[in-house]
Amino acid sequence: MFTGIVEEIGTVQNITRQNDSYVLHIQGKKVLEQTQIGDSISVNGVCLTVTGLFPNYFSVDVMPETVYATSLKTVKAGSKVNLERAMKADGRFGGHIVSGHVDGTATIMRKTRKDNAVYVDFKLSDHLADDIIFRGSISIDGTSLTVFGIKNNILTVSIIPHTLEQTVIGLKNIGDVVNIETDMLGKYVKHHLNKNSGKSLSEDFLKSNGFF
Repeated sequence: MFTGIVEEIGTVQNITRQNDSYVLHIQGKKVLEQTQIGDSISVNGVCLTVTGLFPNYFSVDVMPETVYATSLKTVKAGSKVNLERAMKADGRFGGHIVSGHVDGTATIMRKTRKDNAVYVDFKLSDHLADDIIFRGSISIDGTSLTVFGIKNNILTVSIIPHTLEQTVIGLKNIGDVVNIETDMLGKYVKHHLNKNSGKSLSEDFLKSNGFF
């Protein structure tokens, strides 16, 4: 489990391709502190397992399904990536609940500066847009952000200077692809409602499905 508060920007050192899977070697510093083989690290919002540890980098395996479903298929040696270690049970919850299980990708359509912020528009697929609400939380490349607009499959977020400096979104250009993870709690509620479509939404129904 992650919070969407990126700890540092890492650099992909090299990629070993094995048919449709990858082994990524990623340079980092802070995320290597107290990390062990088998720990989870979010790489651009994708939860990956550490399979190798070295003085200034770590390695992760990326299976074919993850390559197909995320923007990791676009990374190359020298690419910058957001890194976050899994949250400790006694850690401060600075962002929102992020699982590292990416729901899909989106494409940057526009970046507009307004005072100290940069507004960024992303083109979404239908299934992603349906799970996003105005003022809700969203993870973009593993960064916890607030939805400032959602209309006609266009997602808009407003990004402050600190986030631009500390995450890869400040390095991204129009046409670049990013990973999207919608709000986990919202997805569970939607699943329960769809599963029980046609049943009345009563207090008894909510209690029987764990909402009380």
